[in-house]
Amino acid sequence: MDRRRLADLISRERARYAEQHPRSASAYSNARHLFGRTPMTWMAKQAGGFPLYLATARGARVTDLDGHTYIDLCLGDTGAMAGHSPEPVVEAVNQRLGVLGGATAMMPTEDAAWVGEELTRRFGLPQWSLSLTATDANRWAIRLARAVTGKQKILVNSYCYHGSVDESLIVVGPGGTAEVREGNVGAPVDTRVTSRVAEFNDLTRLAAELANGDVAAVLMEPALTNIGIVLPEPGYLEGVRRLTREHGVLLINDETHTFSAGPGGCTQAWGLEPDILTIGKAIGGGVPVGAYGLSDEVTARVEARDDLDLIDMGGVGGTLAGNALSVAATKATLEHVLTDEAFAGMTALGTHLADGTAALIQKHGVPWSVAQLGARAEFRFADPAPRNGGESHAAGDPELDDYLHVYAANRGVLLTPFHNMALVCPATTRDDVDAHLEVLDAAIAELVG
Repeated sequence: MDRRRLADLISRERARYAEQHPRSASAYSNARHLFGRTPMTWMAKQAGGFPLYLATARGARVTDLDGHTYIDLCLGDTGAMAGHSPEPVVEAVNQRLGVLGGATAMMPTEDAAWVGEELTRRFGLPQWSLSLTATDANRWAIRLARAVTGKQKILVNSYCYHGSVDESLIVVGPGGTAEVREGNVGAPVDTRVTSRVAEFNDLTRLAAELANGDVAAVLMEPALTNIGIVLPEPGYLEGVRRLTREHGVLLINDETHTFSAGPGGCTQAWGLEPDILTIGKAIGGGVPVGAYGLSDEVTARVEARDDLDLIDMGGVGGTLAGNALSVAATKATLEHVLTDEAFAGMTALGTHLADGTAALIQKHGVPWSVAQLGARAEFRFADPAPRNGGESHAAGDPELDDYLHVYAANRGVLLTPFHNMALVCPATTRDDVDAHLEVLDAAIAELVG
C-alpha cells in the first residue's frame, strides 16, 4: 500500500469532515469542563478529529447537529442493536415513567419476572439477576465464582473484551508469557496476580493454565468481537467446556456483543452450556441494563453459603440495578423488538453484508478477510482471517481504519469507531447495506488507485 497516498486521502477526508460539521466542531471545542471534552472519554475516538454530536435518532438513522443524516451501522456499539427509540420501548418507558411513575424505588416490578423467564427461554440458564451494565454483571459473576470455588484467579482470552473488568486486561506477549495489556489505567494490582490468559482457539495453553489449580472461572466471549470478530474453530468451545469441568472451573459466557448471533446469542445457536452467562447493552433497547444468569448447580452452591451477604454489602448489587424503568424497557425490547423473527431478518442482512464485503475484497485484490456473527460483520486487514486475539491485534492499521471511517462518515454511513464492524438492527434495510457497500467500494478503489 502506498502510505503517502493513504496520508493524502486521510488529510482530504478530514478537511471535508471539518467543513461539513462546524456545529459539532464548535460543541466539542466548547465542552471545556468535560474530561476529554466528551461525557465519556471513548467518545473522543473519532477518525475525523472530533465527534459528531447527536441531534435526533430513529430506527437505523441518526442526525447530527449540522443536519446530516446517517445510516447507522455502529448502533451504539451494540447498545442500540434494537434500533434507535423503537416504538414498543418508547411506549414502555413513557408508561413506566410518565403514567405509572417511579423509575427507581428499590421495589421489584412484575416485569422483572417476565424478563427472567424470557432470558431463561433464550439462554437456558434458570436463575437471573439484573445490573445496569454488562461490566457490572461480569464483576458480580466473578465474585460469585470466587466465592463458590474458593479460588482467586480468572482466566480470560488475550485481547478479549469484558468492559472495564480489571481481571480481563491481560494478554499473551510476544514470547508467550502473560503481560499486562498496554494502556491499562490505574490497575489496582498487576493483572498477572489476579488473572491467567490463553489465546482464543488454543486448548493446549488453556489446559496448561488450568492445571495450576487456582482458576475460579474462565470468562470468555464465545467469539471474540472487540478486536475484530474471531470465530471459534471446530471443537474449540467443546474443548473449553470439557477442560473447565475436568478442573472444577466455572465457565462464564459473556454474550454482550455475541448476542448478534441470534435471539439466544451463541449459547442458543451453538448449544453451549455455560455455568454463568452475562449480557447487557442491547437487551434494554437503549436504556442501561445488564444481567447475569446462573445454572441450578451454581445457584445451589451460592445459596448453601450462609456466610455470603447477598443482601447488603457483599458486592453483588447496586442501588439502581433492576430499576423499574430499565426492566420495563428490557421487557419491551425482548417481547416486541429483538424477537426470534427479527433476528432471522437481521441475520439474513448480516449475510448479505458479509458476502458483499468479501466480494469487494476479491474485486480489489486487497489482503483482507471478513467474518460474520449473525447480524454483525467485520473485516480485518489480514488474509487468512486471524484465529486469535493476538493475530487480530497484529493486523490492526490505525491510519487505514481512520481513512475508511471518515470516508464513510463523509458519505452518510457510520461504523463502530474502534474497528471495522457493521451491525444491523430490525430497522436496517437491504438498501442501507447496499449503500454502505457502495461507499466501501469507492473508498477501496481510491486507496488502491
